[in-house]
Amino acid sequence: MKKIIELFFLCCAMANSITMLAQQPDLRFRSDKKFKIVQFTDIHWVPGNPASEDAYACMNAVLDAEKPDLVVYTGDLVYGKPAAEALQRCLKPAVDRKIPFAVTWGNHDDEQDLNRQALFDEIKDLPGNCTARTEGLTGITNYILPLKSSAGNTTSFLLYVFDSNAYTQLPNAKGYAGIQPDQVQWYIERSKAYTKANGGTPYPAMAFFHIPFPEYNEAAQNENTSLTGTRKERACSSSLNYGLFASMLQCGDVMATFVGHDHINDYAANWKNILLCYGRFTGGDTVYCNIPGGNGARVIELTEGVRSFTTWIRLHDGKVIHRINYPEDYAPYKSK
Repeated sequence: MKKIIELFFLCCAMANSITMLAQQPDLRFRSDKKFKIVQFTDIHWVPGNPASEDAYACMNAVLDAEKPDLVVYTGDLVYGKPAAEALQRCLKPAVDRKIPFAVTWGNHDDEQDLNRQALFDEIKDLPGNCTARTEGLTGITNYILPLKSSAGNTTSFLLYVFDSNAYTQLPNAKGYAGIQPDQVQWYIERSKAYTKANGGTPYPAMAFFHIPFPEYNEAAQNENTSLTGTRKERACSSSLNYGLFASMLQCGDVMATFVGHDHINDYAANWKNILLCYGRFTGGDTVYCNIPGGNGARVIELTEGVRSFTTWIRLHDGKVIHRINYPEDYAPYKSK
């Protein structure tokens, strides 16, 4: 009874703070206890530019090969006017296949003719849309997607989605804004509430956003870090560190984070036992994109009831690279 009461109050808190969808898709583990996610990132769609059609073909090829349960778009979908057309084209491969999808914005999405809220309004009624907004927070696309168990309606896994915003407005702090203090505090509160509702045990979780936090650079530059994949540029992280990574360590739920933003990185780095991952650049030749092997996507496969997952990169041409079993492929992190 106590757990039921805790769950009730948790649901009330969520309902009061989040702009929910009229008919949000049911996200749950399949009967084989698997759940597959495809991450598309940095599509940079420019309406009327033939180069964008390569991104469209890439998304179609990946979805046909992987048949995921959810598609997560981690920002910079839009790179030209009209923004509404660019956005619709990016989402069409998922919508046409009736695959649920979730979106967070990057630093370029609102540089055309629609701001972040208008972009959100443009997609909110699309079939399969899981994107939501938590009122009162910096940014628009801050929300949590609980994954239900294969049998029943109990929560088994959490997907945190953050709006990493665009450029800082603080004096003497040029660069990218990143995830702000109020967003970090929201994460801490929600994480603790979910853990309390689960009898004190954190749910396994992941987080998706566009701009990496500074720990991506710390991890990549440490000679003791286990790093898998392509690293061709320094992480263009937020200019200030507001403590999201440290909060994830303290809360103990997030196993991995997934970002975009840096087009010629697709690596995963184990840092203090959280796997810091890039997606794979999905766009066409509308922006810098000289990553070896061409465009593609990151794929993540979860297993119900365990704190582990498998991830790999699926290229446009069908090749699969950089397969990781986490945490099995990594020795436990020890600071040195």
